[in-house]
Amino acid sequence: MKCLIIQPIHEAGLAALRAAGITPVLSPAPDMQTVARLIPGMDAVITRDAGLDAAAFAASDRLKAVVVHGAGHDPVDKPGAAAKAVIIATTPGANARSVAELAVGLALAVARRIPAADRAQRSGTTGFRESARFTELRGKTALIVGWGAIGRETARMFSGAFDMRILVHSPRVAQIEGGVRVPSLTDGLADADLVSLHTPLRPETRNLIDAAALSATKRGAILLNLARAGLVDEAALLAAIAAGHLGGAGLDVFSQGAATGPLAAHDNVIFTPHLGGTTEEALRRVALEAARHVITALSGRMPETAVNPEIRRPQTA
Repeated sequence: MKCLIIQPIHEAGLAALRAAGITPVLSPAPDMQTVARLIPGMDAVITRDAGLDAAAFAASDRLKAVVVHGAGHDPVDKPGAAAKAVIIATTPGANARSVAELAVGLALAVARRIPAADRAQRSGTTGFRESARFTELRGKTALIVGWGAIGRETARMFSGAFDMRILVHSPRVAQIEGGVRVPSLTDGLADADLVSLHTPLRPETRNLIDAAALSATKRGAILLNLARAGLVDEAALLAAIAAGHLGGAGLDVFSQGAATGPLAAHDNVIFTPHLGGTTEEALRRVALEAARHVITALSGRMPETAVNPEIRRPQTA
């Protein structure tokens, strides 16, 4: 049996596949043309944010499972999977600690303008301390949008480290523990000093933070996005930043070119290249979980994180 690895994963995951008699095949590039060329003969796929498109599914001839190295599965084509009766599974929670730690780091970096301060010092620029307004996080109110494993861990850190009051907007979650559910997103935005996005990208969440949402946001608030770029209308974000309505933004996900575009002219906007789950510890955990789900699927059982279990139970090769 063979598993195509579209993007690099930790060696621990590759070793787990080999130990189970599954040969990992490393794709030389993550583009879908290369993947479609390599996918015939593959029993499983592990992908990250490259996903798997309809053409790649169509080119497969024995594919049984696609496992996402992470929680977000929006780049995996669901009709393509259904047409070939392929199970899609994810690895939620395995990188929650890592992403939550970056959320805290970005919050501090924006509140204290740390990257801009570093650039000023390196360039010999004086007067930086007098050039901007800096704030503490202690005792402030954080709105967590999305109450999955990452949202809950982020809330726990903000509450424990900074004694922040935690508000939650997560309509699909029945029970909220560790935070107070807000009546609506607008209500939460109006009350929050910090807004941290951890919700999946779905049709109803695309551009969730648009011009109307930003106008409802408390003046001076910090926006963090560690989920999906499509959650934020970046043109509206730029307008809110340029007008001084927002105190700043920390973006671990963003559209192509955003980090070199107009938003980048504002030193209270910080970009990181999707670093949330890229600690050594998280990469190892997620790779092992991804390998475990592949092994489960190829042994004829259903991975517990399958997002489309209605397709069928996987059959052994």
